[in-house]
Amino acid sequence: MASRALGRSLALQSLYEWDFYERKDGLKEVVDRNIKEFGPGFEERDYSYVYALTNGVGAKFDELNNIIGKAAPDWPVDKLSLIDRNILRIGLYELVYGKTMDVPPRVAINEAVELAKTYGGQNSSKFVNGVLGTIYRQIDPNTDLKTHEPEDRSEPKDESPS
Repeated sequence: MASRALGRSLALQSLYEWDFYERKDGLKEVVDRNIKEFGPGFEERDYSYVYALTNGVGAKFDELNNIIGKAAPDWPVDKLSLIDRNILRIGLYELVYGKTMDVPPRVAINEAVELAKTYGGQNSSKFVNGVLGTIYRQIDPNTDLKTHEPEDRSEPKDESPS
């Protein structure tokens, strides 16, 4: 697994744990413990990436939740599964603030989708892709980002004049 992909997985695991315990434990301590246990051989720059990602999500926690809530109004953030909402927070943080971390928007979305495929439920990857794609199109309406949106299965409308 590439170092950034492993870093995202460690960030996800740490944010999941932090969120599970209602953010009572210090995030840095959770990240330190997870890196020590699951990130042997990580280099200093890899640690920096995990800390930048987790600290960034922690610092922008409410803002990220608000953006997610607006993009998916039928799915309140606190009702999403712990794993899905933390994948969305990571993906959104990288999408919005990725320039400071050299993460192109397509990569941020793709990596979040990959996290959802690996750790989420059966429909998590489609949900994550849809929410982050919607947000990205709002940020940059001229984007040519292709998302896998569900087909319109409604009955065709009769367009003939009466």
